[in-house]
This record gives sequence, structure tokens and C-alpha cells, in this order.
Amino acid sequence: MLHLLRTEWLKLKNYPGFWWLMGMTVLSYPGINGMFYFVYKTETSNSKQAAQLLKMLLGNPFEFPEVFRTAAFLSSCFVTVPALLVIMLITNEYTYKTNRQNVIDGWSRNEFLIAKFFNVVIISLIVAALYSIVTLSIGFINTGADVKDKFQLANYVGLFALQTFAQLTFAFLLGLLIKRAFIALGVFIFYKIPVENISAELLKKYVHPEAGRFLPTESSDLLTPVPAFLGRFDPKVYDYSLSIINQQVFITIAYLLIFWGLVFWIYKKRDL
Repeated sequence: MLHLLRTEWLKLKNYPGFWWLMGMTVLSYPGINGMFYFVYKTETSNSKQAAQLLKMLLGNPFEFPEVFRTAAFLSSCFVTVPALLVIMLITNEYTYKTNRQNVIDGWSRNEFLIAKFFNVVIISLIVAALYSIVTLSIGFINTGADVKDKFQLANYVGLFALQTFAQLTFAFLLGLLIKRAFIALGVFIFYKIPVENISAELLKKYVHPEAGRFLPTESSDLLTPVPAFLGRFDPKVYDYSLSIINQQVFITIAYLLIFWGLVFWIYKKRDL
């Protein structure tokens, strides 16, 4: 196993595109959370009546334990950058014919895909670690010593990691199918935003009110519902979104098995 990962590292370490995308990934998650945190502090820190009303409406979404949910929701909106990184990992194999060379050098097709599987796992763990660092940093800055149960919502670390891995697995599958990085990314974004959202609404309207949550990326999107202050605008929907998280975990795991099963089946049948 180590020799597979070592070979993958040799492919990537001198590739500038990898480091640019990794740098963007590392910066994007603190950036998106920091931006919203800065706006919140700016708009609620003065003594004007409007600022105080806004603070009463929002509460403090960046205080423990709610910050776990807030940061997970904000971070989940920024999956595009690591998705491009994952797509690049597989499409470059076809661009530079390195997948064929690996097989010529003695790798089996399964070994090649196992190496890619661990690449996706590692990137997902890096993203989850960034989310955890940002969450803990903002949380400790904002939370007083009198707040109990600071880590009541710490399970969102695991939920966010699972969500990220599922989304990046879907991106990897598209990259394998399409073989062109930016086309695959375009398909990923197009499917994830307009196509699946419209499909979910149509399924809810014409098939069953809950049918939309079984779609491929919607199933994992629902692992990180909106923060509590947004949930106040529609408490019924918000409470429902919290109640189905455990179900969405099992649905997401089922999709992961399907996605990786397709990856191994497609690669086994495809000519190199």
C-alpha cells in the first residue's frame, strides 16, 4: 500500500497545478468562514438599534456549540475547489498516459484505483481538518467560559467529512467518465446546482414530498443543514432537516458503495 501512495506522490510533487489547487483548497475554507464571521462581527458590534436587532435575530452563530453547524454549512458550499483537485487526479492520468504506464510497470487495475481511492480519502480528511481548525478557532474566540456543552455538536465534524468524501467521490466518478478536467468540473457544477435542485423540486411535487432527498448529491448535502438562525425562518422545515440526518448518513454510504463500485467496474471494462 505504501508503495502505491509513494508513486502517487512522485506524480504530484512536481506538478504546479496540484500545488495551486491545494493552496486554493487550504485558503478557501478559512476564507469563506472568516468572511462571514467578519461581516457578522462588523454588523453586530456597534450599539446602534439596527445592529442590536440583527444580533437578537441571528443570535451568535459563531459561538459554541452552534459554530459547528454554521461552519459546516458554509464550508459545504465551497466543495468546487477540492472537487477540481480530485478530478485533476484522474483526468491527468489519461492526459499523460500515466495510468497505462502504471499497468505496464506491473500494477493491477485494482491497485491503481485503490491508490486513487486513498487520494480522495486524504483530500477529504485535509478538508475536514481545515473545517475543524476553523471551527475551533472561531468558537474559542467567541465563546465565554460560562457556556456549557461546547462540543455538543461536534458530531458535525464526522458528518462534514462524510459529506465531503461523498461529493468528491462523485466528482472523481465524473472525471473518470469524461477524462477532461474542466469539462468534468463543468458537468459537476451544472448537475449539482441547477439540474439536481430542479429535479429535487419536481420529484417533491410530482412523485413524493421526500423523494428529492434520495438524489446522489442531495443525499449528502442534507448532512449539514442550515444554521439555527436561518432555520427560524421556517422552523418546520428546519426541524425536519435535523430529524433525517441519521437516515441521510445511511443513504450517503449506500451511494458511496455504488459510486466506487461503478468506478472499479468502468475501469475494469475500459481500454487503457
